[in-house]
Amino acid sequence: MDKNILKFIRKKIDKIDRRILELLSERAKYVLKIGEYKKDTGEEFYLPYREKKIILELMKSNKGPIPNNAIEQIYMEILHACRSLQKTIKVAYLGPEAAFTHLAAIKNFGKYTIFIPVKTISDVFLEVEKKRCDYGVVPIENSTEGIVNHTFDMFLESDLKICSELNLPIVHCLLSKSNKINKIKKLYSHPQALAQCRNWLETNMSNVTIIESSSTSEAAKLAAKDKTSASISSELASELYHLKILVKGIEDSKENYTRFLIIGENYSIQKSGHDKTSIMISIKDRIGALHDILLPFKKYNVNLTKIESRPTKQKAWEYVFFIDFLGHVDDSNVKKVLKEIEPACVLLKILGSYPRAE
Repeated sequence: MDKNILKFIRKKIDKIDRRILELLSERAKYVLKIGEYKKDTGEEFYLPYREKKIILELMKSNKGPIPNNAIEQIYMEILHACRSLQKTIKVAYLGPEAAFTHLAAIKNFGKYTIFIPVKTISDVFLEVEKKRCDYGVVPIENSTEGIVNHTFDMFLESDLKICSELNLPIVHCLLSKSNKINKIKKLYSHPQALAQCRNWLETNMSNVTIIESSSTSEAAKLAAKDKTSASISSELASELYHLKILVKGIEDSKENYTRFLIIGENYSIQKSGHDKTSIMISIKDRIGALHDILLPFKKYNVNLTKIESRPTKQKAWEYVFFIDFLGHVDDSNVKKVLKEIEPACVLLKILGSYPRAE
């Protein structure tokens, strides 16, 4: 390519960049007007259904060459920045800083948010219930290690709702002050992270002393104190504690995801068109009771994605069932299902309808 042509093209790109900036500023002015309306009416500032609809429409309209996953990342950053112009949201998450729940919180709400780390899942719920935070982020299940019982149990006690969900790929890194794996004598990490990297550890670190920690972030903090130590932690933890990434992606399964829930006082009555609903039920103890509860889902073509049972902790061998299914509570077929199963339930609690994660 001729240098003059290259110079001409770059001038064109510079002109387009300035136009993009002008359009972003124009968008932001309208966002501020909507923010004033929300303040006057008390409407929520975080609207996951709206954000989901915007992203889906843009991806549908995308003609390339930028791939849809990049379009999503670009526009989520724009949405996060614009939301912060309306209000700075406070979000509680299961800490500490640089743990995977922190990463999920950042991904969902953006960096223009005040993040409050707390020590337990109960504390996340409490911070939102006491209105010290607008929302909370908690893990609910991992694709390889299963459900997080404590989160399920909190919905028995709390009236908070599920506003949104997020599937975060869990990428474990071996972090250390040392440059070489063969210099490592001690390895710190959370038990779940150790379990998710079991095969890799057996192959590569069979002679290393493994020490369990309260979190992957705490593990990185401990590893930073000694050059003969290492941790299994997140990439963000390497930045926070100034550790080298010796190996990235040591998890045994590359399909290693954790599902996180965004909890708040209300769930959206608006549809994104790509929704999931979670309910909690307790049913009368009789033969075939659970079978009869599940039949209407098939009858009205509602796709179940999950069912879990948890003890009520009030009476021995008494259980509640947590059920996830595709659709919104305002969908006609979902309304029919709920109406049909309600008489057979001792308890029927809608935990939320929200945009489902990919």
